[in-house]
Amino acid sequence: MNKEDKLVLGGREFNSRFILGSGKYNLELIKAAVENAGAEIITLAVRRANTKDSENIMDYVPENVTLLPNTSGARDASEAVRIAHLSRELGGGDFVKVEIMKDSKYLLPDNNETIKATEILAKEGFVVLPYMYPDLYAARELENVGAAAVMPLASPIGSNRGLATKDFIQILIDEIDLPIIVDAGIGKPSEACAAMEMGASAIMCNTAIATAKDIPMMATAFKMAIEAGRSAYLAGLGRVLTRGSESMDPLTGFLRD
Repeated sequence: MNKEDKLVLGGREFNSRFILGSGKYNLELIKAAVENAGAEIITLAVRRANTKDSENIMDYVPENVTLLPNTSGARDASEAVRIAHLSRELGGGDFVKVEIMKDSKYLLPDNNETIKATEILAKEGFVVLPYMYPDLYAARELENVGAAAVMPLASPIGSNRGLATKDFIQILIDEIDLPIIVDAGIGKPSEACAAMEMGASAIMCNTAIATAKDIPMMATAFKMAIEAGRSAYLAGLGRVLTRGSESMDPLTGFLRD
């Protein structure tokens, strides 16, 4: 991998394009998963920072890893802003992933409320990474109001169904001048690789790793897949013939006497 190829968010450079979620992790495995994945950013639900009186998720996060607190549980923009403020007061820094979901069945993000929260928080100096349904018009609004990146879902959160919204994510990659971080629903390393080949800037993964039989091994697999996909994108994928075929070997001459 080219050492000069950096992921840039909020003016900060990251070598890894793998953002690790922590929602389904048991605390003893978080540190191992980060180390195996090589992740430099992990998400943190503010409401889960302390799960027990004697247990703090921060104790398992290496110092060189950037925390990305999220507003999980927020149902509208005002709640998301309040959670972001709380996170900053608790030492979570200026990075925030805005998640706003009114629907408890499908857990789809509310793009309109997400735009409102992003505008408020960006004006307050937060580096805002909004989780959103991949809609071009919403993505343009997020870009206009100051988002540092957009995080479209690949399929319903926690589903491991893969790139169900592939065509719409490709539109965002082609049209939005911000990092596109594919979030939610990626279930296999091959799907992460495919998203990176499309030109995605990074992958956020949680459930696919958290529910694997061997978490450290799966984290390593995702790291390798993301690096492979990024390299393929930078190299430029070979052209695809829409019709017919083309021989790679000469078809004449071998019948001559």
